[in-house]
Amino acid sequence: MKLAPLFYGLTTGLLVGASTVLMTTPKSGMEVRSSLKSTSNDFRDKLSDIKLQLADVKSSINNLTNSSKEVVPSTIEDLKSSIAQWKNETAPLQAHLQAEISSIQEAMAELESKLPKKKEATI
Repeated sequence: MKLAPLFYGLTTGLLVGASTVLMTTPKSGMEVRSSLKSTSNDFRDKLSDIKLQLADVKSSINNLTNSSKEVVPSTIEDLKSSIAQWKNETAPLQAHLQAEISSIQEAMAELESKLPKKKEATI
């Protein structure tokens, strides 16, 4: 989404609204000027606060990025070593399970060969 049309629309709306208020206000010129001055000072203060907060957010993002560059690679290496260790520890169990499965299959084949075969019904 492009923000330029939105910005232009908001600016135009603010200018039209401000000029309408200035033309229809029952206040004197001095009162309007002092009101505008205090409003602009408040706006500047809020804008400077926003700038400080954005700088803090940017600093936090940079710190997070730097710390993740240090932590993520070591975490990946730890995970890789844990997975390798798990594979080494489970390899004998896998071989044992494969042997058990083979012996069960052989026993089933032997039982099937010893069972009497059903005679096929003639139709």
